[in-house]
Amino acid sequence: MKLKHILIALSLALLGWFIYDTMSIPSVDDLEGDFKEVAFYRNENNTGPVIRVYAVTVDDTLWEQMQTYGDYMPHTKYGNTKVYFFLKDKPFPTEVQPGESNFEARFQEFAVAKYEKDAMSQVSFVRYPFE
Repeated sequence: MKLKHILIALSLALLGWFIYDTMSIPSVDDLEGDFKEVAFYRNENNTGPVIRVYAVTVDDTLWEQMQTYGDYMPHTKYGNTKVYFFLKDKPFPTEVQPGESNFEARFQEFAVAKYEKDAMSQVSFVRYPFE
């Protein structure tokens, strides 16, 4: 009977630790800068490369926070993920699309950074990508 109680207590402690560990994983909500996703595109191809494009507004040019935000975005092996950052008090696109130009050219001057993870999982982070 005593062994049974020890095993139950151990199981409950282990379950509690699993729940705590799962709930304490960092996410975009933990970053400074008030990041808001304002536009998103994902192709419907699930058998080939998955293309994701995001437009995100931010309070300030917090470069490390922006790179961390990009790292948190989903990425598929052999796919491509792009995140464009815009200051929230400047114009920003509300629609993005795949291809070479991911949004209207009139918004390019307002992009403060671009994060990209390519098909080989190589990350690039460029400040003021259209200057």
